Amino acid sequence: MDIRNLKGSIVALITPFHADGSVNFEKLRELTEWHIENRTDAILALGTTGESSTMTHEEDDAALRCVIEAAAGRVPIIAGTGSNSTRTMLEKSLRAEKLGADGLLLITPYYNKGNPEGIYRHFASVADAVQIPCLLYNVPGRTGCSISVENVERLSRHPNICGIKEASGDMSYAMKIAHCIGPDFALWSGNDDIILPLLSIGGSGVISVWANIMPRACHDMVTDYLEGRREQAAATAVKYLNLMNGLFMEVNPIPVKTAMNQMGMDVGPFRLPLCGMTPAHQARLQALLEEAGLVK
Repeated sequence: MDIRNLKGSIVALITPFHADGSVNFEKLRELTEWHIENRTDAILALGTTGESSTMTHEEDDAALRCVIEAAAGRVPIIAGTGSNSTRTMLEKSLRAEKLGADGLLLITPYYNKGNPEGIYRHFASVADAVQIPCLLYNVPGRTGCSISVENVERLSRHPNICGIKEASGDMSYAMKIAHCIGPDFALWSGNDDIILPLLSIGGSGVISVWANIMPRACHDMVTDYLEGRREQAAATAVKYLNLMNGLFMEVNPIPVKTAMNQMGMDVGPFRLPLCGMTPAHQARLQALLEEAGLVK
């Protein structure tokens, strides 16, 4: 499916685990179906929220295959294939393409951050090698480096790079790259708390953590804004802002998976170095879920 003209809510899907830490494929299929039923516009598998950094390449492939088969062509599936090693990212991207992914999400190198030309080549080398569209992923809070405005400009002109997930939370940066938006390059919010501000400068939607627990609300909010019902979209954003922010009171995806378990969704534990939330944070999260009407 074509992701180049996609708009709406893309869920940054969690990866459910069994109690022993193995991937729960039955639950993964169930979550995929639930998102489709609730109007999620596309699914991102194996992103940060999916704990892919703790999974083997074989597990990545199996999880991606599971989501693609469960979706059965009803919504686009985007694979997170990033790595701090460009060669590894290329190998993962080629495998994801072969498995049937509709697009790729490519993160900046982390730890060995790269200079500006190295970061440009990091992305371009994958975009040159695959036939499916690629999204850049800018999240300096995770990686320690940002994609420069100049590199966004260069990469936006690549025929196989169709957009950017902007997760710096810096509206000044977003404004500086907004002129790159056009028919061939889209801006996606990577932060749930500023979806509407990014839509206001031409964004196409959000790649969302919040959508893991409220997929229909996230889809409807973006659709309301894009179709001109902006007061309604703003009311939704304000109503659930505390919950959106609460999903980041500890490092993602610890709070969102905890929330899903508190909601009875049984998505299982985390893999180290991620572990359970503090009791105080669990209580705060429970209160936010109650406030949103998601638990009693």
